[in-house]
Amino acid sequence: MGMPQATHFWTPDEVRALPDDGRRYEVVAGELLVTPAPSFPHQEAVKRLLRSLDDYVADNGIGYAVISPADITPESGALVQPDVFVVGPVGGRRPRNWGDIERLLLAVEVLSPTTARADRTIKRRLYQRAGIEYWIVDLEARLVERWTTLDERPEVLTGTLIWRPDSTRDPLIIDLEMYFRRVLDES
Repeated sequence: MGMPQATHFWTPDEVRALPDDGRRYEVVAGELLVTPAPSFPHQEAVKRLLRSLDDYVADNGIGYAVISPADITPESGALVQPDVFVVGPVGGRRPRNWGDIERLLLAVEVLSPTTARADRTIKRRLYQRAGIEYWIVDLEARLVERWTTLDERPEVLTGTLIWRPDSTRDPLIIDLEMYFRRVLDES
């Protein structure tokens, strides 16, 4: 009878050294997460969210909306690539490299069949530990799950998504029905 194999504990440096083969490599708590290239609807969802977030954060001086690939480290030993994320200024200006980013204001993942488990469990827990608001966009169900730090269950949004990262400014309002119609080419 053979001995069970020890599970390899991956580090961010090992992940950075992996080949550029079109897949996305991430690590959380030593677990390697590998996903294939995203679908066209996935990328359309990312693009439309980026546009909304980028206009909003730029107009309000909040920070910068960005898409992956990126090497984001919300906690020691983790390296993730959220589909879309918002970061505040670093030292009053745009970050020059990924290592400059101290904290995300928002992380967003668009679900796909190969990422659902990691997005809803591993990454969600990571973002909650790091105090980062987290949205999971489910194209099939046409909804957004919004998670905050202490949530045991998400706020499930189907009509309107309202994001207010700064209480002194007007919120970003996204009509989710229109968003999903455009993403899924039904407008």
